[in-house]
Amino acid sequence: PACVLGIDLGTTSVKAALLVGAERGQVVAESCSRETQAHTISLEAGPQGMEQNVQRIIRALNECLAALPQQQLQRVTHIGISGQMHGIVFWKRDNGCKWTECGTGPAFEPEEVSHLITWQDGRCSPTFLSSLPLPQSHISLATGFGCATVYWYLKKSPDFLKPYDAAGTIHDYVVAMLCDLKKPVMSVQNAASWGYFNSRNKSWNTEILKKSGFPVHLLPEVGDPGSIAGSTVCAWHGIPKGAKVGIALGDFQCSVYSCLTERTDAVLNISTSAQLTVSMPPGFQPPETPDPSSAVTYFPYFSGDYLAVAASLNGGNVLATFVDMVARWTEELGLQVQESAIYTKIIKAALAQNDSKLSIHPTVFGERHLPQQLASVTHIAVSDLSLGHVTRALCRGIVENLCSMLPVQHLTETGVRRVLGSGSALARNEVLRQEVERIFPFPVVYGKDVDAAVGAAMVM
Repeated sequence: PACVLGIDLGTTSVKAALLVGAERGQVVAESCSRETQAHTISLEAGPQGMEQNVQRIIRALNECLAALPQQQLQRVTHIGISGQMHGIVFWKRDNGCKWTECGTGPAFEPEEVSHLITWQDGRCSPTFLSSLPLPQSHISLATGFGCATVYWYLKKSPDFLKPYDAAGTIHDYVVAMLCDLKKPVMSVQNAASWGYFNSRNKSWNTEILKKSGFPVHLLPEVGDPGSIAGSTVCAWHGIPKGAKVGIALGDFQCSVYSCLTERTDAVLNISTSAQLTVSMPPGFQPPETPDPSSAVTYFPYFSGDYLAVAASLNGGNVLATFVDMVARWTEELGLQVQESAIYTKIIKAALAQNDSKLSIHPTVFGERHLPQQLASVTHIAVSDLSLGHVTRALCRGIVENLCSMLPVQHLTETGVRRVLGSGSALARNEVLRQEVERIFPFPVVYGKDVDAAVGAAMVM
């Protein structure tokens, strides 16, 4: 049977998944993950910069594919690729890579390629962003967005851009190399995440950009997610030459696609950060201009649809910060307790407390729409100061914060009937699950595996 290969180029790791057809649809036959260990120092932006070495990312990708069974790779007919949105990498069209022989057949290695400037890059300060022309887009421009990064180089280090004549996300780069595309092609999903892109007419804000001297020749062509970008120009780790390669997709959209089966489902993911996502009705169009104070962003999805996303910067990382605080307090008192032991004990203590009058607003990391907002604790009573009370209130606060961004009433109005719960923090923490069930008036289903590599393969 034919196989479909899904690849996700993440912030810390590369994942590959092989899907084969079965009676109940596609199933994952094999998967493999490798850490990239690609973080590197930014020479131009200093500590504000967040860059990754593309050679290391591709090495991790090659290691992933080399670990998959050769006989199944030889049956791959389609390849779907997703990756971290917003980020940007520059390359020279004719020298973007070189193909070499390795143990599992031909593979490509990056040649004249810049570092990847990631979505976490912080070089564009609010002052710098406010000096840029206003985009015609429904998404507010932010640091880490591809077009904002190009403007930064244009103003701060113009010589940097001179050697390059192509740009894209890291996954656009991989698609361009596999298919030997003379001009990279980018999905609407990735283009919207770069800024200066009008999702309604699927075009870059070319006139606005040209007027301010932006190098518009670097902008990729744009196509619909789910369409084919080209075919492999070479056998690749045993994958036959001529395998169809899809246009690169957003990792978030692919993660949702891997688990969302009904329009009436909402997806709640609590890992390091947290997201609450719901499909908008068919035909929905986002507003012409963004509302910077809005907690909800509309992401282009598939078939012209949109996802409403409340993306919180505060999830499992808040609990990790709390555990770290408790560990440091005990250390200052002359005691040594492992953080893993603290985690187990605070959850056990919270399970013994069914309720807590404490109210914790857990936004220690701020939020994109309220960057200055800090955390707070109110309704402090003597009766509610135990570790169990505090942990219970903290878990509730994390869920309530997400619901303040995308209220339950809004979910009801859009026809939500069920919540799909996923993510490592939710899987490991029964108190968090109890609070989700207390706050959402819908059935909650857990254990749905949110996997961008699988989603990328399913789209194909």
